[in-house]
Amino acid sequence: MFISPQLERLVKSLAHFPGIGRKTATRLAWHIISGDKAFALELAENISKAAEVFQSCIKCNMLSESETCFICAMLERSNASICVVEHSSDVEILENMGEYDGRYFVLGHLLSPIDGYGPEEINSHKLLARIQELEPEEIILALKPSAEGEATMHFLWELLKDSGKKITRLSIGLPFGGDLEYSSSSTLRNAWQRRYGI
Repeated sequence: MFISPQLERLVKSLAHFPGIGRKTATRLAWHIISGDKAFALELAENISKAAEVFQSCIKCNMLSESETCFICAMLERSNASICVVEHSSDVEILENMGEYDGRYFVLGHLLSPIDGYGPEEINSHKLLARIQELEPEEIILALKPSAEGEATMHFLWELLKDSGKKITRLSIGLPFGGDLEYSSSSTLRNAWQRRYGI
């Protein structure tokens, strides 16, 4: 089937989204160009503005519209624990759970040497600085139970094992290789409440 060069570029861009294959990307591209032009232009403008505005929080590395994210700016949050997650979107998922009132740190990636993600790329030095600043009692590793997640948790445990901090991870209930965003709230809550030391 013939696809114009411009449409092909749009399809390739859309296919970069997680869980979106070429077939779905093609369907979305056709929907965008054949639908309401005002919607397509508004979508493009919203994407452009969001890409320009969002930056990494200087304290926790979460994507934010300001230099310091809204959670780091909340004085009432507890400094007794830091929850380490992979993505900024994981923070929203855990917040919706309603079980946690501590601080967060977003790695941005999991360790994956094949993909070029080493200790520097997961911001381990920034995490150590944040831990030194807050002096938390517990560090919660809320990372997905995949090969990369396990490797990252082991690396962080080695990095922090002599710090005197309690280091915990989420418990059973999360399927191996599964993302937090695909877990039901009850499954995630169970894994959170039953977290254990590494």
